Amino acid sequence: MNADATTDTVEEDTAEEDAVEAMVGQWRRERPDLDASPMLVVGRMFRLVGAWDRELRGPFAEAGLGNGDFDVLAALRRAGAPHALSAGELSRTVLVTTGAITKRVDRLEAAGWVNRSVAEEDSRGRRITLTEAGLRLTDELMEVHLANQRRLIETLSPEERTELERLLKKLATQ
Repeated sequence: MNADATTDTVEEDTAEEDAVEAMVGQWRRERPDLDASPMLVVGRMFRLVGAWDRELRGPFAEAGLGNGDFDVLAALRRAGAPHALSAGELSRTVLVTTGAITKRVDRLEAAGWVNRSVAEEDSRGRRITLTEAGLRLTDELMEVHLANQRRLIETLSPEERTELERLLKKLATQ
């Protein structure tokens, strides 16, 4: 086997294992004047987010939840008893518009997982509260969700996980 054949095989294996690295290699070949190395981080992160999102959605879909519905339930659960927040508070917690919150709450209320009530402090406002069924569903799904997240990162050692947490925090707070 000659050296060129070995190199070709390694490049093919690498491309199969990591498409982002293959793309960066192509850019290096076609435009050596450009530094495409940021794609090794950003491109991989985008691919991971997409793949992980698909893997994490399953239990929520099985429970009849639409995209983002669990975020609302989890925010209410994390708020502590009485597990109630205004639409504005929910919007700030899950980082979506109040319009998006309204649509999610409509679905969750129709399913019996939340209730709306008039806010005591402002009769124009509404409080969204987890129902008992919503509380049970959220607690059950949270256990499954955390187990899925653990599975997704189980290839990392505890030290690698701590380092990745630190690095992601640094990127998120810049």
